[in-house]
Amino acid sequence: MKPKAVPLSFMVMGIVFCTCLITSNLLETKIIQIGKFSLTGGFIVFPISYIINDCISEIWGFKKTRLVIWMGFMMNFLVIILCNAAIALPSAPFWEGDEAFRFVFGLAPRIAVASLAAFLVGSFINAYVMSKMKLRDNGKRFSLRAILSTLAGEGSDSLIFFPLAFGGLMPVNELVKLMILQVTAKTLYEIMVLPFTVQVVKYVKRIENTDVYDNDISYKFWDVRDL
Repeated sequence: MKPKAVPLSFMVMGIVFCTCLITSNLLETKIIQIGKFSLTGGFIVFPISYIINDCISEIWGFKKTRLVIWMGFMMNFLVIILCNAAIALPSAPFWEGDEAFRFVFGLAPRIAVASLAAFLVGSFINAYVMSKMKLRDNGKRFSLRAILSTLAGEGSDSLIFFPLAFGGLMPVNELVKLMILQVTAKTLYEIMVLPFTVQVVKYVKRIENTDVYDNDISYKFWDVRDL
């Protein structure tokens, strides 16, 4: 039996999705200052994962998006295990960066747990909204569903992530402001790059000759075997 070919564009998007998730979790250990606003370092890259989520959901449907979300989850979990294994190993006598290494990657387990929980909820809500709105609108108004799905996903993500990751480490009022700012900034990020996202979706649909509608599918987030 000839093996089923995996579309190159799907494979590339999946790889970038996983890379962005892992990178954002490492960057979340730093709070950056942009003007008067404080943001986590993950803001640089994390919105890209939601944009790719939108693209995969729009082109290949909820089932393929579910697969990529779980792959991102597992790859990030693997990185956390390996980072903590490196922390547990004894440092060389001449190594002077051990304290800094432990500070950055030592925060990773708490941030990872918060991020993974938030990521699963936010990503699946994002994909679900995209899928249902596409069916309702008969494939039209991609821009609107991309924005609304991101707002729903990012909102859910932030409500879970920030209290778990930074609760007790900063004042509550600063935590709330950070949550609101992150959701707003990431949604604006989505809107700013939307023209590019639309062109990518149109291009991939054309070259892959694919445009999936999720009619009569299971939205069980754990059913990864259903492809």
